[in-house]
Amino acid sequence: MSPQSRLRVTVMGLNYAPEPTGIAPYTAGLARFLAEAGHDVHVVTGLPHYPRWQVEPGYTGRRLEERDGGVRITRVAHPVPTNPVGPGRVAMEATFATRAARVVASGPRPDVVVVVSPALLTVAAAATLRRPGRTAVGVVPQDLYGHALAETGIGSGRAAAGAAALERRLLGRADGVVAIHGRFRSSLAAMGVDEERITTIRNWTHVPTVTRRPADIAAVRRELGWRDDEVIALHAGNMGAKQGLENVVEAARQADADGCPVRFVLLGHGSRRDHLRALARGVRRVQFLDPLPTERFTDALAAADVLVLNEQAGVAEMCVPSKLTSYFAAGRPVVAATNALSAASAEIAASRAGVVVAPGAPRALLDAIVDTRLEPGESEAMGLRGQLFAHDVLHVDAAREAYVAWVEGLAAARRRPGHEPRPADTVDIGVLDNGSRRLPNSWVEPA
Repeated sequence: MSPQSRLRVTVMGLNYAPEPTGIAPYTAGLARFLAEAGHDVHVVTGLPHYPRWQVEPGYTGRRLEERDGGVRITRVAHPVPTNPVGPGRVAMEATFATRAARVVASGPRPDVVVVVSPALLTVAAAATLRRPGRTAVGVVPQDLYGHALAETGIGSGRAAAGAAALERRLLGRADGVVAIHGRFRSSLAAMGVDEERITTIRNWTHVPTVTRRPADIAAVRRELGWRDDEVIALHAGNMGAKQGLENVVEAARQADADGCPVRFVLLGHGSRRDHLRALARGVRRVQFLDPLPTERFTDALAAADVLVLNEQAGVAEMCVPSKLTSYFAAGRPVVAATNALSAASAEIAASRAGVVVAPGAPRALLDAIVDTRLEPGESEAMGLRGQLFAHDVLHVDAAREAYVAWVEGLAAARRRPGHEPRPADTVDIGVLDNGSRRLPNSWVEPA
């Protein structure tokens, strides 16, 4: 790559590796793609805290400098709320956005700023850095905040409307916006984002395809305390409000009452984990496991009989569950308790890798899991179809090529006549210093 074509790219996002789940693996992957393509990449991110909502040991100080291969990383300190909804969440995002913007403004002018949202307030900070003809801004929304507040029922209707209005203004000011799914593209267009500025780039499978032999699987099950005569229904990932995992606990309670040989396993951390453990007190057919290293994690997925995705009944447009990219690679059937209109439901239909049942219906969830034991041939076929879908649709190479082309396209279009985004209301960075005055005081945690 010639010096003239090498771009200075800044990636701003609250979450980054070593956080193992949620948005971080995709933000880290995006930055690495660009660095591998020869660009000068600087990531401005926060302190690792997700999904435990506690800062990981060793990350202290107001500002930290790191390297991730060819990526330069600056971490800025911020508070981490014990409750990731409400004013504490706004304070965390506001602090991060303000400090991240100062870091970027104090250094060399970037050709392109890429913002990964949430946090939404970081998009507001990036908007102040945009310079027509000089610095382009692209946004990758992994969640849609307005939909999130409305669909999860967190906060008032006024809060949801306020978040949606702010989100619409911010995305309208971007030079380009990535839709991580076709459903997201439709939602963004419905919000008023110019379709010519929307590029669909799918999240990719970031764990290896499972190829373990049956003997290996049996050993993994023994290590995890899983018996051969029980059906293991595993939910892996964040335990937050969006997941609505009370439904899974109630399904386990019904399995107890029926004497059904199903063990529900909740693997991971999240803001609702302690609540779920308390709710599950006395329920024999539910097990909680702490997060596992990558290799052990993929082994656990492969050793389960069924992989469970569960969402609140109202969740439809706010996000695309990232766990499905890992589930498909594991080669196990998926049972998804989700809204028929959700992106997750669309993924199951497109991949033919599982079945969808009504959310908030523990009996339906339990019955669907039992049915997988009754049809072992179809269960194996669903697992194989999931792996094919991961390879054909969610392969990392497709995402790498698409993201590099998108960022280079943003840079090339900076001086192109007529490229200026449609007029939008001015977004005052002052909201970052007075979130309670200008922003909804309820906030939703990432998927």
